[in-house]
Amino acid sequence: DHAPVFICHMANENWCMIGYHSVSVLADAVAKGLPLDKEEVLKAMVSSSTIPYLDGTGEYMEKGYVALDHNGSAASLTLEYAYDDWTIYHTALLAGNRSVADTYKKRAANYTNVFDTNMGYARPRYADGRWKENFNLLNTHGEGFIEGNALNYSFYVPQDVDNMIRLMGGDKSFVSKLDSLFTMHLPAEFFAQTEDVTEEGLLGGYVHGNEPSHHIPFLYAWTSQPWKTQYWQREIMNKMYRNNIDGLCGNDDCGQMSAWYILASMGFHPLCPGETRYELTAPVFDRVEIALDRRYAKGRKFVVTTEGNAPDACYIQSATLNGKPYNRCYIDHEDIVRGGELHFVLGRTPNKQWGVE
Repeated sequence: DHAPVFICHMANENWCMIGYHSVSVLADAVAKGLPLDKEEVLKAMVSSSTIPYLDGTGEYMEKGYVALDHNGSAASLTLEYAYDDWTIYHTALLAGNRSVADTYKKRAANYTNVFDTNMGYARPRYADGRWKENFNLLNTHGEGFIEGNALNYSFYVPQDVDNMIRLMGGDKSFVSKLDSLFTMHLPAEFFAQTEDVTEEGLLGGYVHGNEPSHHIPFLYAWTSQPWKTQYWQREIMNKMYRNNIDGLCGNDDCGQMSAWYILASMGFHPLCPGETRYELTAPVFDRVEIALDRRYAKGRKFVVTTEGNAPDACYIQSATLNGKPYNRCYIDHEDIVRGGELHFVLGRTPNKQWGVE
């Protein structure tokens, strides 16, 4: 008997879609309480992640990273596989399978194998362990990343943000790197020949037109300066989505560009699918009602309301959850499905204390 394998645009079978990200869909469903057989789900996830002939998977399992001399997408493959492995680890914990959890906890840490701490960014390695020479953070070709550069891909550790911040030099250095990403000038030579990356989809060096970067604005929520998430999220919504024939700044890719907008406009973002945490930001609506699943919520709703909302008022001044002061810049899925009201007071200048832990 063979365990089922879940495949959807994975492992480079259509040239540019890497990872085995169907496991993250299953992990998210399990974490958020959908009635699935956890052991059967886990079998499928493990099966999908142990096929040695898929794109670099055999070497990844053997060495803990994909080598650049064997695969041109080596660093991005390693980063994405490590995230996928974390979702398997987390599902194994929920299923009570300690053996699988221990195995995938180690695999989920493989992203550290492609982090050059001297540089403070991700960088591909050769099979003998050497870092790539003549490395350029801005190039999107020949540097070990697919449809992206090291400058953006280095932030792709959604499963272990605190350690990523440490590897990139700590809070002050990390915030500085984020600031630079959004405000720098990216010369056209670094994106002119890259599919799905055009000038319309750029904010500085941040690429909203291609999905591997979509979580980056919400990383400020993990730092000492969470109000910058609120600022850049609103900038992206205003500049990258317009009511015009060219109103979408990149390939919608199965709806991800649109899904980002819908969630961000409501004030949420799931930084790490498979986890139950949503980052919070300023909604663009005065009122949003989320009708919860009748099977579990018994007709309850989760309502998001704002006060002082305006096109230039993107900063959260304060918040309450069900009438009680709420000072976290994230919310748990369980808080949402219980129903209730999350209320934001917005303003034109940042409250630099709100959401800082």
